Amino acid sequence: MNIVFLNSLEKRTEHDRIVTAQVSICERHGEWHLFWDEPKPDGHAEQTVWYEGGSWQELLSVFRHGIAVKLGEGYSPVIDGMLDDRTDKTSKMYGAQMLACYSDLNPNEALYAALTQWRRSQAAAVKKAPYFVATNRMLRLIGTFIPQTPEELLQIPGFGENKVELYGTGIIEITKEVPREHRFPLDWVKEKLDPLEFTQWLYKQKEVKYKQEMDKLTGRRRLLEGVQQGRSIAELQEQCGMQRRELVQMLEELERDGYDVEPVIERELRDMPAEEQALIWEAMQTRGDKYVKPVLLQAYGDDIMKADNIDLLYERIRLLRLRFRRQGEAVKQAV
Repeated sequence: MNIVFLNSLEKRTEHDRIVTAQVSICERHGEWHLFWDEPKPDGHAEQTVWYEGGSWQELLSVFRHGIAVKLGEGYSPVIDGMLDDRTDKTSKMYGAQMLACYSDLNPNEALYAALTQWRRSQAAAVKKAPYFVATNRMLRLIGTFIPQTPEELLQIPGFGENKVELYGTGIIEITKEVPREHRFPLDWVKEKLDPLEFTQWLYKQKEVKYKQEMDKLTGRRRLLEGVQQGRSIAELQEQCGMQRRELVQMLEELERDGYDVEPVIERELRDMPAEEQALIWEAMQTRGDKYVKPVLLQAYGDDIMKADNIDLLYERIRLLRLRFRRQGEAVKQAV
């Protein structure tokens, strides 16, 4: 087995003892292996297999997630830079991270609950998802720092002049009656925040980010395996643990990356009448294939929006669109 990468990490225990662990990446017969070796209290080393497989991209995702977890536990690498942690401590992003960390460590759940209820009503009024009004992070920041003027609200990351103009009055109506002990501007946070807690919080954010990337790559691999096995979308749902809409989106990604997903398309459209498929095909030739709704309306008429099976029709159009685009690419290449 060939060692491709090896690094040691050290952690100081509560008894002021240094524990040394190792992470290694090895290759054997075209397969990648990722190991974590950590000594146990009895002095014996224990090896954990983090990854075994043929995907370098998937290995890197598991590696980043695992290292983020270990750094959050207090380990420090002998050779630094494994997660590219170079950060400009004078940047706006670094300052925003400090504010977010402080708000997570000092939440105001009552005010946050009031703000989420306000957001729900605002989103319903404009028929948008709640995060278009404000993200959970933004509301937690408001809950902790309690801005009570438009000028103070502008100091909350995520709130520019446009959002303050749209929603500032409603937010301040909620916060102006809430007592607070701190001041604006918020430059005092960097002095108040414990450096160790902040470092651990940063690694936790990385851990969550890399976990999402790792899960996506694992889901993609399982989906590819299911496509090759000729599984239906319902079967792929069970195999990959995804919602149908998310699964179709990933099929679209695979098609763009050059993978053949025709077996899934063929199976799902098997019961769809050829005449109906022809109407959709004609609509894509007329309206283009960028948006699904114009194609739907041309193929079925305006009343279709009231149909009970509208989600199924959208899904079928998206699957047919994959075939339509593939044939269009084939024609371009032939010319």
